[in-house]
Amino acid sequence: MRILLDYRPALRQRTGVGQYVHELARALRAALDERDRLILFTSSWKDRPAAQPVDGATVVDARIPVSVLNLAWHRLELPPVEWLAGPVDVAHAAHPLMIPSRRAVRAITIHDLDYLDHPERTTAEIRRDYPALTANHARRADIVTVVSEHTARQVEARLGVPANRLVLCRPGAPPPAFSVFSVTPGPILFVGTLEPRKNLPMLFQAYEQVVARRPSAPKLVLAGRQVEQSARILSDLAAMPAIAGRVEYRGYVTDEERQRLYAEASMLVLPSLEEGFGMTAVEAMQAGVPVVVSNRGALPEVAGDAGLIVDPTSSADIRAAIERLLDDPEERRRSIEAGRLQGARFSWETSARTLIAAYREALARRRAEA
Repeated sequence: MRILLDYRPALRQRTGVGQYVHELARALRAALDERDRLILFTSSWKDRPAAQPVDGATVVDARIPVSVLNLAWHRLELPPVEWLAGPVDVAHAAHPLMIPSRRAVRAITIHDLDYLDHPERTTAEIRRDYPALTANHARRADIVTVVSEHTARQVEARLGVPANRLVLCRPGAPPPAFSVFSVTPGPILFVGTLEPRKNLPMLFQAYEQVVARRPSAPKLVLAGRQVEQSARILSDLAAMPAIAGRVEYRGYVTDEERQRLYAEASMLVLPSLEEGFGMTAVEAMQAGVPVVVSNRGALPEVAGDAGLIVDPTSSADIRAAIERLLDDPEERRRSIEAGRLQGARFSWETSARTLIAAYREALARRRAEA
């Protein structure tokens, strides 16, 4: 097979979808046969891929502005990807809209459907195309991959895609690079893009309550890329002088830097209003870090019994969970042990092999129909 994977989200600071695409590419290349070829498709006017982003994969760099290519692909379904990358058997988009192709099996990935209910949380391009086109593309695609059971249920109910056409392709996590340094409480950690659905103002309120009750509480560390809505989130923090000096914003961090943050942290807190998966929760659990997650989206599914589940609209609920992990060593130990077991359930290798089987089945069906 010649598999083309849309690698564009991983060209720059890899977070969320970009990290997913990069790790999936690595897992696919490791699981494919020697005679199979993995093609990483990139397109940007100014950003170039690394010389060898994934060992054994071929890079096709189209050098077309992303906005221009997306407009043509989404609205005109032109040009076919074969014009840019040569013949391919599978064209896999990293998002819900198909890559135009003449003959290839067309696969899409749906991470979540938050943009249908809250377009204001997204970029202008997503607001323009995704709500209008997602359902049509999902019904026409040969393969629809989803990252969680939660997203699968949403796609079936809201987009009308039968469950037997969905391929569950959960993220995994890289092996922890560091061991937890000590059991003494380190920083309270948040990792993720600074965007509205991450619900950071409520985390700030909860942390303010923790500090008021425990002046010696550890600092709050935020790590993540800024987007166009980040300025308002950071201004909310600046308006809370009681904690502004105790919150450290690291910005985007590399994979190694993120692993070191896990090793130093007392806990990871993800109070998101919606998550299609929650990859950083898996990373934290595999690294031996307790997690506090909201009861929204796929986060309860990901954290299982290992996480402390909170109401993201209640600062008191978030505060109580943070204090429980700070004050109760037995709960902390339980969460660490249960988290390592829960985190081990998620494997890139398993997801890659499941996806390859789906590619082969769809390709055989396509050839039988020809």
